[in-house]
Amino acid sequence: MAGTLVIQPLPGIGDMVWHLPHLDAIARGCPGGTVSVLTKRRSRADELFAGSATVSRVLWLERAQSGDPAGRHDGPLGAWRLAADLREHGFSVVWVLHDSPRYALAARLAGIPTRIGYGTGRQRLFLSDRRILAATDRHRPTVEKATRLLALHDLVTESTPRYLPAPASMDRIAARHTGRPRPWIGLGVGASEPFKQWRAERFAELAERLATETGGTVFAIGGPTEAEAIEAVCAAGTALPVVGLPLGDAAALARSCDLVIGNDTGLLNLAAATGVASIGLFGGSPPLTQYPCLTALEPPGGATYRVDRMAAIDVDRVMDAAQQRLRPSLGR
Repeated sequence: MAGTLVIQPLPGIGDMVWHLPHLDAIARGCPGGTVSVLTKRRSRADELFAGSATVSRVLWLERAQSGDPAGRHDGPLGAWRLAADLREHGFSVVWVLHDSPRYALAARLAGIPTRIGYGTGRQRLFLSDRRILAATDRHRPTVEKATRLLALHDLVTESTPRYLPAPASMDRIAARHTGRPRPWIGLGVGASEPFKQWRAERFAELAERLATETGGTVFAIGGPTEAEAIEAVCAAGTALPVVGLPLGDAAALARSCDLVIGNDTGLLNLAAATGVASIGLFGGSPPLTQYPCLTALEPPGGATYRVDRMAAIDVDRVMDAAQQRLRPSLGR
């Protein structure tokens, strides 16, 4: 089946959300207006793109993450095995949104005739299209590199990632939570790294104050790996635990809220991409700047990458920011 493949191998949900504008721009130039995506399972791209008008198919890049056993596409022969897996799909075009030469090599071995990528370093040896980034672009942020590459191909990208939950997901959330008092406030209590994690007891205190002072409903949202933290947040009974929703339904719940507050993680990116008012807590990572609806809170002196400064963000400050963002909802 001829078509266009986009390889985006960064593993996080947030990484994929950041690339939504690039996928949309590439798809607009393709026959049928759709692309296939090759990515890692931790992105949960199959859930993210369920029912998508842009991404018709998700293929998995089987490479180890966080100490997992080596995958099919790891090791010296991994590129050859990836090439074999890609060859059976008969893609005619591939976009490699990554610096690694491995994926461009696999695409060449798979016989994909048009191979587009950043072209920094050895990757340029395996690309067919010579419109590549300058060597000085190699250390630019990931999203900026993708935007620059697409511009070289006369493709315009939106500056803000946008995600519209499926109507069926919105209907499920509405049916499940009809009658709960407003405002609805979602708390994204998980984080992919310890230095991005605001402590559960802080979220618990925040949840109690939000429920008491607004009279609304507080949802503590996360995946199965965050169940223990969510239990701690909900122990006082002022927050409602929401664990393990499919990603589309999690986005729908976030979109249905009046405000989402969370650590720098996939849920915060997903919520902000739906356009809901959001507050992000940034102590060990740089604040997100691509979402006009997001207020970024940092500790005094600012966030320091990979240094845990989350404890320096106090509950009073988050509560003040929440009251400001909720003022329109409380006035209804």
